[in-house]
Amino acid sequence: MPYDDSVPPTRRARPLLLAAALAALCLTTVAGCGGSPDPADGTGAASPRPGAGGSSSATPTASPSPTEPLPQGPLTGRTVVIDPGHNPRNREHTKEINEKVDIGTGRKECDTTGTSTDAGYPEARFTLDVSHRLRELLRAQGARVLLTHDEDRPFGPCIDERARIGNEAKADAVVSVHADGSTVGNRGFHVILPAAVKGGGADTSKIVKSSADLGARIAGHFVRTTGSAPSNYIGGGTGLDTRNDLGGLNLSTVPKVFVECGNMRDPKDAALLTSASWRQKAAQGMADGIADHLKG
Repeated sequence: MPYDDSVPPTRRARPLLLAAALAALCLTTVAGCGGSPDPADGTGAASPRPGAGGSSSATPTASPSPTEPLPQGPLTGRTVVIDPGHNPRNREHTKEINEKVDIGTGRKECDTTGTSTDAGYPEARFTLDVSHRLRELLRAQGARVLLTHDEDRPFGPCIDERARIGNEAKADAVVSVHADGSTVGNRGFHVILPAAVKGGGADTSKIVKSSADLGARIAGHFVRTTGSAPSNYIGGGTGLDTRNDLGGLNLSTVPKVFVECGNMRDPKDAALLTSASWRQKAAQGMADGIADHLKG
């Protein structure tokens, strides 16, 4: 099935309701759509790899440029980092992305290629498209927005670098955008939260509570805006899942979550994920949840 890569007009975020009430309402009223945690952690952070000596070879992509003034809005003075999962060119660099990096509690592959729909629409294309839409929505509210990458490097960044970019930016919130690759019949989105992890270079003790709040608000708004239901195969119907094996979360020192927007391997979810209008809704739901968290 061909995918629609057109970009509908951006709209501003509507007024937000109290997160707790919205999350409670939304997470219990809607049924059916797709997403789950990426089976492999290709979504954390690392140095430019390999042989980079630990220094970043690419600067995170900020929006707007330093000389372009940001619009004034409710998020003026706030910094948000968007982490588009994977990289469309990772498939050309399997040796490099398979190199293990330190995630604090162990070692894991630098990155992964991500999944795709049965028709061949790659997760890495999906994540970049949604990330661009999300960036514009947040910028319209005055936020300073940076991307961990914008297809401006041959592969990666590695999972440890992705985390480091958010940390060094002193981001008020970081959102890693993904889609899952589960089995047919598994549908629905979910938001992955960092577990309490301490070991090696990982210590999430200061961000567990704030990340949980960020994730819950995104989940509530995602349901309301997209019409998609929380995952029917992970998270127990809550739309929330806590994990301790993702380097991008383990190594973060600022509030961070992963959003698995749907299951690319389920045809019904794939129809949504390949729709430009639905991707705009997904970006809007995330933007509303981020704004709700930052203003809460």
